[in-house]
Amino acid sequence: MGAEISERKKKILQIVVDEYIETATPVSSKAITQKHLTEVSSATVRSELAALEDQGYLIQFHTSGGRIPSPKAYRLYIDELMERSELSSAETEFIRSSFERRAASAESIVRSVADVISELTDYTSVALSGQSEETIGNIGLFPCGDSRALLLIVTDLRIFKDSFIALPEGMRDEEVEKMSRTLQNIFVGKRMDRAREAEEEAMQALAAYRQICREVLDAIFAYTDRREVVLSGGSKSLLHPEYDDVGKIRTFLSLVEDEEEIGKLLSDGTSVKIGVKIGSDGGVPEDCSIVTASYSVDGRQIGTYGVLGPVRMDYAKVVSVLESVGDVLEKVIKNSNGGK
Repeated sequence: MGAEISERKKKILQIVVDEYIETATPVSSKAITQKHLTEVSSATVRSELAALEDQGYLIQFHTSGGRIPSPKAYRLYIDELMERSELSSAETEFIRSSFERRAASAESIVRSVADVISELTDYTSVALSGQSEETIGNIGLFPCGDSRALLLIVTDLRIFKDSFIALPEGMRDEEVEKMSRTLQNIFVGKRMDRAREAEEEAMQALAAYRQICREVLDAIFAYTDRREVVLSGGSKSLLHPEYDDVGKIRTFLSLVEDEEEIGKLLSDGTSVKIGVKIGSDGGVPEDCSIVTASYSVDGRQIGTYGVLGPVRMDYAKVVSVLESVGDVLEKVIKNSNGGK
């Protein structure tokens, strides 16, 4: 796509996008020559701007006004022209300390990623958990009275402990402990997304406790299938001038309130480390963009995260934050697991 325009046009287009991202106001030829291309005449810049507009890269709402980038311009900017920005040492330290404070709970670390991304970008952040590739490190049933037992599953990334299993009246603690040992022999070392492969083995080994085994298996499968959507900074994107328009506010809010749609947008990008969808790409509303990143530790995906905001998004900053968060997150999780 970039081959159809000259290097000078690319430079002018880069300036227009950078200026518009920073100021949110249309960019004029005068601003370009005074601030950036002082050696080029205003007439030449006007001619190049007109050509870029004819090619669909720029939009001019008024004949005498400046121009703003089109989605096509943002795509070329991201693919070829964007200069990567480096986070400050203070921002990097903020990421590290935010995660290390939660190092005792890998689950808490994963859920906090959305908060950190939103804080550093000033946009709305969304997250889709990806626990299915985790490995089961321990599993057990722990009697807690009232003929119930707590099912505890420990993986290499988090702890699941919100399922209670009904026990037959009068079942002894020794029997529960025996069941736990059987479950450990079957499931420890298996990945969560492959737990179903052991269903028949578990039902046969625990045939005397068929109903309890069924409840345990259903709980494991529920964890495997669960894809939790987390939202942070829901109103931050609305602080940007694009959302002074009531109609655009409604469109944005309808998106962030639709967990199923957010899940689809994030799932679509899980094969790409950093993905960018700009206005009307793949289900994104016309006035919005989403930048996504998939985070993995030792080849196991732990979640997909995204930044939602206006098409006039500071893409360089957002991409830098997403990449830096991924690097720090991987180190913290490895350290919390004993450096494995």
